Amino acid sequence: MIIAWVLSLFMLISSLIQILERSVVLELMRLDAITSAGKKLIESEKLLLECEEKLSIIGPLNPSPCHIQSVGKNLWLISSQDKPSIEILVFLDEKTKQATRLNWRQEFE
Repeated sequence: MIIAWVLSLFMLISSLIQILERSVVLELMRLDAITSAGKKLIESEKLLLECEEKLSIIGPLNPSPCHIQSVGKNLWLISSQDKPSIEILVFLDEKTKQATRLNWRQEFE
């Protein structure tokens, strides 16, 4: 009787260890996904900032890491081509050639 009770405790402890191992692996995968997504978002933001700063000198023939589109008088829509895709609306002052970001959004598929 005592042997059966001890064996049941061992089985219970081993199943608990398996559950804990799975939980730790899932948590590590979650943290890795969050970290890599954050790095990609920062990279996309840096590309957009570069395109925003160079908006006044970029011509239609120059290759650009961003998609630039005019949406009105002095308004430009700039979106990153890499994933995750970020889109910003920029006002470009004609006199000072300074770009001002009006808003941004992340595009989801």
